[in-house]
Amino acid sequence: MRAVRGATTVQQDGRDEILDATEELLAEMVRKNGLCEEQIVSVFFTTTPDLVACFPAKAARRLGWVNTPLMGAVEIAVPGALPRCIRVLIHANSGMEKEDVRHVYLRDAAALRPDLSRKGSERQ
Repeated sequence: MRAVRGATTVQQDGRDEILDATEELLAEMVRKNGLCEEQIVSVFFTTTPDLVACFPAKAARRLGWVNTPLMGAVEIAVPGALPRCIRVLIHANSGMEKEDVRHVYLRDAAALRPDLSRKGSERQ
């Protein structure tokens, strides 16, 4: 089993914006790691406290992930933390080596892990 991390941001707390950004992130995480829904064991979503318009997990349902367990939570409110951020952790059955996992950081979330963002872009 492997864990794939990802994060993205939105400009405002709106239902459509949250769902679109999360769907984009999930699709990119799956694409870069060669995963299909059958391999995905579970997905954990978190949002910063300033995002309350909808559950990001709904984006996974829009992608057709109807048999995948999904869980959401709110990040702790750390002063100065990146605002309007959606984080995702996918647990997947995969034969990938740990160092081959491609984590995905989109939009302003690339600042969270510039080391991984660069590594992912170099391996495209």
